[in-house]
Amino acid sequence: MTFTVHPVPSMGAEDVLVGPDGIVWTGTEDGAIWAIDAATGSARRVADTGGRPLGLELLDGGDLLVCDARRGLLRVDPRSGAVEVLLDRLEGRPMRFCNNAAVAADGTIWFSDSSRHYGIEQWKDDFIQDTRTGRLARRDPDGTVTVVLDGLAFANGVALAQDESFVCVAETRARTVVRLWLTGPRAGERDHLAQDLPGYPDNISRGSDGLIWVTIGSPLDGLVERLGSAPLALRKLVTRIPERLQPAPKRTIRAQAYDLDGRLVHDVDIDHPGFHMVTGVREHDGQVWLGSLHEPAVAVHDLA
Repeated sequence: MTFTVHPVPSMGAEDVLVGPDGIVWTGTEDGAIWAIDAATGSARRVADTGGRPLGLELLDGGDLLVCDARRGLLRVDPRSGAVEVLLDRLEGRPMRFCNNAAVAADGTIWFSDSSRHYGIEQWKDDFIQDTRTGRLARRDPDGTVTVVLDGLAFANGVALAQDESFVCVAETRARTVVRLWLTGPRAGERDHLAQDLPGYPDNISRGSDGLIWVTIGSPLDGLVERLGSAPLALRKLVTRIPERLQPAPKRTIRAQAYDLDGRLVHDVDIDHPGFHMVTGVREHDGQVWLGSLHEPAVAVHDLA
C-alpha cells in the first residue's frame, strides 16, 4: 500500500480536486486556495476567497467553483486570483453554510447548504441537534436558482452520475447518500444510493472510474446516535458544554466507492498516524486523493 501525505502551509485542507493537468487543488481555513504539484507535493497559493473555502469543482475555461461556507458560491480564477460571487442568498436569505457542489456538462451547478441555522463555526450544533434544515439546490446557466431537496440531515457532499441521470447528496447526520433521479422514467423520484453507512459521510465526488466516492469523516458514534432520540432541550444542552467534553470525531482514514446501482466497490480504510478525518475525496486514474478539515495536508492513496 502506498499512502503519501503532502503538507499544505495552512490548516484544514477540507476538499480536493484534481485537474486534467494533474494539479491538485484544495482550500484552507484561512481562505487560501492552493495548487499542489502531485509529483513534488509543493503547494502554491493562487487565491484568497476572504472566507472559508470547502468544496471545489472545475468550471469551463479553467476557473474554479468554490463553495465558501461564509461567502456562498464563488468563481475563482487561479491565474489572476480574482474572486467573483455567483450566489450568496438562497430563497431570499443569506446562505449559512454553502458546502459542496457538482457541475453538469451544460454548466448547471448542484450545491448543498448544510443548515439554515448554523454556520461552519457551529457545525457540531447542527449535527448534534439534528435540525434537518439542509438543502440541495440547483443554479441553472441563466442564473435561476431552485431548491430541489429540503429537510436534509446536514446536507453535505454532492455528486452527479456520469450520464447525469441522477444527482446525489450526502446526509451526514443520517449516514445516507440521497439520490434524486433527473432523467428517465424515475425522473423526480428520490431514493438512496447508500444507507446505514459505517460512519458520518462528508464530501462525495464522482471519480474518473465513474464511481461515486464517499468520505467517512468519523466512524459511528454511539453517544451521538443515542442523542438523536433525546429531547431537543438535551441536545441543545450538549452543544453548550465545554468543547473537550462534547462528542468528537474519531481518528480514522476512510472512504468508500459505490457503483451507480449502490453496490460497494471499494472500502479504503487506512491506519496512518499522520492524517485523520477525511472530508474530501477524489479518485483520479487509480489514485485516491484525500482532504481533511483538521489537517494542514492532503494525502494520496494508490488503489493498486
